[in-house]
Amino acid sequence: MTAAPLHFENFSRARGVQLGHQTINLITGNQYLLQNGIKNLILQLNPIFDASHTRDRRRSSPDSACFPGTRKNVIEGITLWVDTEIALGEAPIVHVHWFHGFAGSGKSAISLEIARIYAGTGRLLASYFFFRNAGDRGRMNRFAVTLAAQMAAAVPATASFIQSALDAEPGLLTQGASLTLQLERLVYEPFQAALETGLVPFEGPFLIVVDGFDECEDKQGVVDFIDHMLTFFKRHPSIPLRFFIASRVEEHIRTRLDSDAVLIGNLSSHRANKDIEMYLQASFQGVTANDRVIQSYVRAHGKWPTKTDMDTLIQHVQGSFVLASTIFRFIVQPAAEDDPSTPMDRLPLAIKMNGLDGLYAQTLARSQHLPYFRSIIFTIALLEEPLPIVGIAALLGIEAFEVVHVLLNLQAIIHLPGTDEEGDVTLCHTSLRDFLTTEGRSGCFFVPPSFHLYLAYSCFMKIYEQNPGPAYVYGTQNFQVHWHRFTKSTACDLIKEIERFKAQSFQSLDIAGPFQCAFLCSLSFSSLLMHDSEMSVGLSYLLTECIEQLTLALECPDRRKVALWLAKRVPIYWLLVPLKTDQITEYTFGVLQDNLQRASTTIHANVFFFSRFHSSIVLYN
Repeated sequence: MTAAPLHFENFSRARGVQLGHQTINLITGNQYLLQNGIKNLILQLNPIFDASHTRDRRRSSPDSACFPGTRKNVIEGITLWVDTEIALGEAPIVHVHWFHGFAGSGKSAISLEIARIYAGTGRLLASYFFFRNAGDRGRMNRFAVTLAAQMAAAVPATASFIQSALDAEPGLLTQGASLTLQLERLVYEPFQAALETGLVPFEGPFLIVVDGFDECEDKQGVVDFIDHMLTFFKRHPSIPLRFFIASRVEEHIRTRLDSDAVLIGNLSSHRANKDIEMYLQASFQGVTANDRVIQSYVRAHGKWPTKTDMDTLIQHVQGSFVLASTIFRFIVQPAAEDDPSTPMDRLPLAIKMNGLDGLYAQTLARSQHLPYFRSIIFTIALLEEPLPIVGIAALLGIEAFEVVHVLLNLQAIIHLPGTDEEGDVTLCHTSLRDFLTTEGRSGCFFVPPSFHLYLAYSCFMKIYEQNPGPAYVYGTQNFQVHWHRFTKSTACDLIKEIERFKAQSFQSLDIAGPFQCAFLCSLSFSSLLMHDSEMSVGLSYLLTECIEQLTLALECPDRRKVALWLAKRVPIYWLLVPLKTDQITEYTFGVLQDNLQRASTTIHANVFFFSRFHSSIVLYN
């Protein structure tokens, strides 16, 4: 007997209807979407979950939010633009609003507030907050899928169209798919299709918020996105969709967004003194209520800060919310062993500082006398993505308490998570990284690009410790990244830095065995695979270094470590390297020939041990 066909009644505007174990998100007409299906779709898209306005800002910077009651005029102007509906016969609607301002002026806080407002009305399709050195959040490779996943959750009617696109073109989620194709198939077309079905409740235009384009490392990807977005709106001028984009003014962004098709807003043109005064007054009142030292001072001397202090402080920050908040944290931070000053002592010091740079230098000085200070700060500044305290400690080969000891004094500018194991150490604002990596600004706190070489070595060493913690994961994913950042640098003498590294690390050769040699051999060889235009080190130097370090590694007495390296890090594609030519001297040729002969002799002498060890590794895995 043939089963009766499935039939669904039309429940207009129904929500959360349950049929058995399946939850129906939306039922209207004869179409419906299953909540479980949307969850599976989101997992399939593999978005960046901490890129949106809902992220935990303490763990995923920027930690910026508008203080209650501030920025009202700015926010009202933006919401007025978003809410403007398209009317026939009237001037074309501008679909894109580029809101720019200097570092620390509060752009991310405003982006967050705008995203919250429209999430509350059900009209936020997606939000994306870029941040440098935060893994894929600082790149464009998962930008489109993250927007698509958020859109599927916010407007479930789009989910089936996204799924259909993936079924029709499975390659959309591969690395070979272009950003513009992903945006077209996974964001724009599903949104249009959902609108046409009438399944989307329409109470005004929808919004996508994109913050921190200047934080994105993929400048060409940013350009491609902007060009494609403007072309899309030119083709579809009546679509009820808006993009709010906030960033600093950088040339690759300005040249694309400085257009009649874009509404441009300058945050610097909005005076923020009253808002900053409101924030500082409330913040100082809050800390006074819980600080007995300040309370005792106020009883003896009257109001603190005084009106004169407050006026001077507001004038000093010059409209920068990040400077105001950082100065506040600097003033009220706990006393340190080498800095027993009180908040009342620090206030006049803060007013005399030269903006953020002076504040950063003054704060960093509180810990610069402590062991491992430079290694810890340099590491935090150059990491490709943040790590927890235990991860930083493991990467540097030190104890977690030593990392905490340094960072406790720096909480005005660096976020310290609540536990050593959970939560990442992050910068309070990206301008701190700019300060640390610009020698003319940071002076003795400058983080040289040559430190990437030492991070690459730390990552390499983690691979062989067989301790699957955050440092091990980070090391396996990023040791070549740090090496390539080092070799591409034009700010240091690379050969000189490599020779210095060898002189320092080989002093402890008996401790780490052959791994220093293995490290330089592996990464010299990986550089030989790079395109010539990407290398700032000569081909003959890399080849000589690679063969010399291979020979030294093989001749180390610890054969087990040598075998472990050979088993893990000498893949077959080494034999498939495209041929390159270079001129070398007769002396260099002789050195290469001699080292290759030594390496060959050592391998032949130990071939039985190496093959047996490799077999045991394969069987164990």
